[in-house]
Amino acid sequence: MNSDHHHTSTWLLESQLEPYVDAFMLHLLDCRYASNTIDNYLAGLTHFAHWISRCNIDVKSIDEKLIQQFLDNHLPRCTCEKPAFYNAKDLHAALGHLLVLLRANAVITDPLVGLTPVDEELQRFDDHMNHVRGLAPSTRKINLCSIRRLLFGQFGDQVVVISAILPDHIRQFVASQSKLCKVSTSIGASISALRCYFRYRATLGDRVHQLIGVTNFPANWQQASLPKTLSNNEVQRLLDALVYDNTAALRTAAIVHCALDLGLRSSEVAYLGLDDIDWSAATITLRGTKGRREDVMPLPAATGQAIADYLKYERPPTSNRAVFVRNVAPRDQPVGPDLIRKSIRQAYARAGLPYTRSHLLRHTMASRLLAGGSSLKEVADVLRHRSLNTTLIYAKLDSRNLAAVALPWPGSAS
Repeated sequence: MNSDHHHTSTWLLESQLEPYVDAFMLHLLDCRYASNTIDNYLAGLTHFAHWISRCNIDVKSIDEKLIQQFLDNHLPRCTCEKPAFYNAKDLHAALGHLLVLLRANAVITDPLVGLTPVDEELQRFDDHMNHVRGLAPSTRKINLCSIRRLLFGQFGDQVVVISAILPDHIRQFVASQSKLCKVSTSIGASISALRCYFRYRATLGDRVHQLIGVTNFPANWQQASLPKTLSNNEVQRLLDALVYDNTAALRTAAIVHCALDLGLRSSEVAYLGLDDIDWSAATITLRGTKGRREDVMPLPAATGQAIADYLKYERPPTSNRAVFVRNVAPRDQPVGPDLIRKSIRQAYARAGLPYTRSHLLRHTMASRLLAGGSSLKEVADVLRHRSLNTTLIYAKLDSRNLAAVALPWPGSAS
């Protein structure tokens, strides 16, 4: 045995982490990491084990703060003898897996939350948005970010006293947030969050009407612009670009068809499950929708074929019931909305199209429905809009019906 392997064995197997080495390895194997990645993570664990032994740190004291101390303070100044492992990225990942393992075995406790009064207030507000208002997770997250900035700026670590918030405080907060917005109308998200929060406080008996009164939305002509869509030629270029040789080609094709043929949002594509598709009835059930409803839609032949090709020829073996799963470790996990958006951006790039927004395919689908003779009500139903007003922006794309009601231009020949 050479000296490096001897040190590795001694550092790890004579440390407090020795009882968890086998479980650590099995955890990485279950996640189907590559062998060289497992070797790096094991080397990182060995270095960390050596450090906590030298510092006489009990394994029950391991948490995010201690790991950050190891990475920020020890690693840059490390004088540990060879074979100490120095790759910060792999160390951070390996020790993250260690935390998961130790918590799964009840060796250490879960991270503490709600340490400050503001944290507790935000948790109560989130529960209200979730269980009373029925808001989507993405909307709740945006609202919490804005209210967190307001309350921490106002109270810090002190008790939240709503009566201490004055209208001038809200004006100053909105002004400061406006400076961070690239587009003036973007402040509307913060305004909406403030109004939602103060209405919640009103249900608790707080007198906040004067605060609601100063949260005015900026002028925004909602129907001023035309929704951007792909032309028929651009749609064909996009579809043609889906035929290429790559490990994720069939997954990308299925994702694009879901967005273009069904008008699905990125999150709805990511949340699709194998049990949501009824192949015999040619229908698909959407469960992770923005409106938090279950919607059953017909499955177009092209979309079904693209999904079937991915499932049959490219989807990696996994026990996960999501349609779209990760190709790299940690495997057996569904993809997220970010990967859906990234796949669509890459498809645009391969087609030579100067676009980046995945929602563009949803707009395109609505435009194609109108061009095919569908009514606005039918488009609203397919897009699953709760209010027909949301669909009205597509009325300007309905050139067939607009031409029928257009009046002669004054002074022109009738």
